Amino acid sequence: MTVGVLALQGSFNEHIAALRRLGVQGVEIRKAEQLLTVSSLIIPGGESTTMAKLAEYHNLFPALREFVKMGKPVWGTCAGLIFLADRAVGQKEGGQELVGGLDCTVHRNFFGSQIQSFEADISVPQLTSQEGGPETYRGVFIRAPAVLDVGPDVEVLADYPVPSNKVLYSSSTVQIQEEDALPETKVIVAVKQGNLLATAFHPELTADTRWHSYFIKMTKEIEQGASSSSSNTIVSGGETSAGPEPAKPDLPIFQ
Repeated sequence: MTVGVLALQGSFNEHIAALRRLGVQGVEIRKAEQLLTVSSLIIPGGESTTMAKLAEYHNLFPALREFVKMGKPVWGTCAGLIFLADRAVGQKEGGQELVGGLDCTVHRNFFGSQIQSFEADISVPQLTSQEGGPETYRGVFIRAPAVLDVGPDVEVLADYPVPSNKVLYSSSTVQIQEEDALPETKVIVAVKQGNLLATAFHPELTADTRWHSYFIKMTKEIEQGASSSSSNTIVSGGETSAGPEPAKPDLPIFQ
């Protein structure tokens, strides 16, 4: 298995290092044709506007959208979450182009500016159920976004409590309207929809590789599902194509 990591800007090296610790090869992706060589893709954290401008410059958006539409597994962390969202608010003037595919509305820099970055333990019951380890995950939030709402097909994997009277970040270049604020006491910080996974925090900046292991298993399941579908195709003479190879043992999950 080879996992691509979009390497335009941001923490792509950290993702590749985390994959390496799990025995999986990660490769840097900077050109559209390189997407043909990988089975899945991670869009890392970074400065989302800069990443979007670089992706536009290299004409990557059409290829990224096609990759998503083909059902290939894609995981977005922080800025990557913004990339994958169908809708975004709180953007800089003029906004930014999105890849889309994830039926949600994301609030860019929901938690504030760089100096308001923080770490927090978040409850991750599904991650713990599948990957083992502690019932919480240490989330690193750096100028982090948050998911304001999701569509019916989106599964919420984690949320985080915020004060109902939270003052949202604003500046001369970023205008966040009061009506964008949530009256609820929790915001969504991790979601999954089909072949798409997204987290508002940075798992690549911790020693806990459970989210990377979760994505690797998700990739295997999608690949095996695609392989099973093709193996059931009837060929001439009443024969069927050979079935998929036996699944290899899962990689170590949590240490």
